[in-house]
Amino acid sequence: MAQNKKHIVVLSGAGISAESGLKTFRDGDGLWMGYNVEDVATPRAFKKDPQLVLDFYNQRRRDVAAAVPNAAHKGLAELEKDFNVTIVTQNIDDLHERGGSTNVLHLHGEIFTMRSVADTRTIYEIRGDIQLGDLAPDGFQLRPNIVWFEEAVPMMEEAVLLMDSCDYFVVVGTSLQVYPAASLLHYAPAHLPKFIIDKKIPAVNNYPNLHLIEKPATAGVEELRKMLAAI
Repeated sequence: MAQNKKHIVVLSGAGISAESGLKTFRDGDGLWMGYNVEDVATPRAFKKDPQLVLDFYNQRRRDVAAAVPNAAHKGLAELEKDFNVTIVTQNIDDLHERGGSTNVLHLHGEIFTMRSVADTRTIYEIRGDIQLGDLAPDGFQLRPNIVWFEEAVPMMEEAVLLMDSCDYFVVVGTSLQVYPAASLLHYAPAHLPKFIIDKKIPAVNNYPNLHLIEKPATAGVEELRKMLAAI
């Protein structure tokens, strides 16, 4: 990490990719692409109907492949010219990387990777579909390398440690309702400047040093860049 640059940690959520056409988990109707989250994004769902879950994520993989980074993804990447930037994302897409960000930590896994149901450590790339009967080298069924609800979030500890070297903390495009990811805000020191960007600001009134930008991610990131330039 360059010594002369301040360190920005960004927690991003589905709202930043919504402007690239990728629907959020809960768009007001409690459904994700017409499905109850409990039916497609839990270990129980995969045990009950693995074909449904595989089909669901195969379609999500196609959706992500067809999407393109928007101005918010690109704007955060451009901050790397003047800052050290670490993106901690709840998103399973690769739009941050394609937008130019070079340091991205995926809390909830990545749609273009897969793993055995019996081995959480060995990860394989996948660009096409995962089919029922597709086996990993260990002989077990392959599944999306996604952290489902009711599963542990192994990258969370690494994300929390980032707060020790953070100079600015930015939250963009997340309702702060999905834990443990939302708890990252709790670990931000009181003195740390915190920027919350969302088209509807979540309830964060009790946190000190808050700068609220109530705009969609694309417009909000542009305003953030102006604010940081003025500091």
